[in-house]
Amino acid sequence: MATQFKSILSTLLIVLFFSCNNMAQQNPEQQAVIDAKPIEVPIQNGLVKAYFASGCFWCVEAVYESVFGVDEVISGYAGGHTQNSTYEASNTGRTGHAEAVEVIYNPDIISFSTLVDVYFGSQNPTQVNGQGPDTGSQYRSIIFYQNEEQKQIIESKKEALTKKLNATIAAEVYPFQKFWIAEDYHQNYEKLHPEDPYVQNVSIPRLNKFKAKFPELLKENKH
Repeated sequence: MATQFKSILSTLLIVLFFSCNNMAQQNPEQQAVIDAKPIEVPIQNGLVKAYFASGCFWCVEAVYESVFGVDEVISGYAGGHTQNSTYEASNTGRTGHAEAVEVIYNPDIISFSTLVDVYFGSQNPTQVNGQGPDTGSQYRSIIFYQNEEQKQIIESKKEALTKKLNATIAAEVYPFQKFWIAEDYHQNYEKLHPEDPYVQNVSIPRLNKFKAKFPELLKENKH
């Protein structure tokens, strides 16, 4: 009986923990982020920036780095209501932020629409609050739009995917507000740490699955 009671208590504590984290995404401050007017990032040297969250940013960075027309990808945090987000803070699930990437690309080579295709094609689009083994609101899927045109592209593709899979698509659609660059040790992690067990068992398989699905989008001689 004592063992059974401990098991029930542990289950209740886990439920309470995740409920608290979920409530953190539904507070007034977070709702203000969702309802805000999007901020459009200026074009610099002919390059445009786009922002995506889809599980661990190590994985997402590696995927977008492999795509032709993408100049650079930076890991960071976006979508939350707190300032100066960090890895430790976002992992609490109380800041509203998700691990995200900044994709810097040449719009003359690849379009925002294709980047959204890459987004949906490189994840499990129905998984809520995470991707693969990474779960929690900090790993949830979010696509950020900077103007009405981008929002329409995202919503149109999301609706089409909903019909195709006959399932609810988990990705949230947020107006872009601010991107906080992650700590240096997170940048280019998959490339710099190929021996890491997580990279070998999660990141590289996810990348390879994407590459097999979209060979026409890959850079030449990409690892």
